[in-house]
Amino acid sequence: MNTAPTRPTSTAAIVSLSFGAASWLLLPILAAIVAVVAGHMARGEIRRSGGAIDGDGMALAGLILGYLNLAAGVLTVLVIVFGVAVFLGLAGINGH
Repeated sequence: MNTAPTRPTSTAAIVSLSFGAASWLLLPILAAIVAVVAGHMARGEIRRSGGAIDGDGMALAGLILGYLNLAAGVLTVLVIVFGVAVFLGLAGINGH
C-alpha cells in the first residue's frame, strides 16, 4: 500500500474560509475583513512554500466570500443613503 505524504494546510487559509463563511452569518463587516486579510496572507504563504503547504483553494474561497460580503455592505449603504436622499427630496417637492 503506497500512500502519498500529506501536505499541511495553511492555518491562515482555514481562518480565511471560516471567517468568509461567518461574514455571511454572524459578523458581516468584521469577519469579511478578517477573511480578506487572512486569505491574502495564506496565498502568499502557500506561494512562498513552493508547494509544501496546501490550502490555496480554501484561501481563495475565503477571499471571494469576504470581498463579496464587503461589496454587498457597500452597496447596501449606498442604496440606503440614496434612498433616504430621494425620499427627502420628494418630500420637499410635495411641500411636506
